[in-house]
Amino acid sequence: MEGKRLDGKKVLIVDDEPDVLETLGQLLFMCDLRKALSFDEARELLEREKLDMAVLDIMGVDGYKLLEIAKKRNVLAVMLTAHALSVEDTIRSFKNGAASYLPKDEMAHIASFLEELLEDKERGGHFGSRWLERWGEYYDKKFGPDWRDEDKEFWEKFQYWI
Repeated sequence: MEGKRLDGKKVLIVDDEPDVLETLGQLLFMCDLRKALSFDEARELLEREKLDMAVLDIMGVDGYKLLEIAKKRNVLAVMLTAHALSVEDTIRSFKNGAASYLPKDEMAHIASFLEELLEDKERGGHFGSRWLERWGEYYDKKFGPDWRDEDKEFWEKFQYWI
């Protein structure tokens, strides 16, 4: 089943930029995609459809409110952002129930990230340890080596928390 976890999965992608939705559509061609350009469109799809995953932008579509809805509907949610890429927003996303938090400049690899999340979910594992493994170095370069000092307690528990 390796590499095939996304095949046919019903995935909602939400972004207020049509070109981002188009790119995500191409990258996630193996999924049964639902696309939304606005909060209202996304909310309606989250409430009406049975979805496996949701990829949510933060800015422009009220991604945190959509995350709240996704969590209530038991939809695995991933935050994908450019403008809200910060340690604070990363922590806020995870504390509010996101399964992962990804920078848009790494969007080309979204299929493998989502595959990993599904693999972890199948194994009953924690998403946190793999996220730190994959993104720790990226965050070190982007925010400096002390970025975890902002909320040490959160990051110490994080790998076991999600």
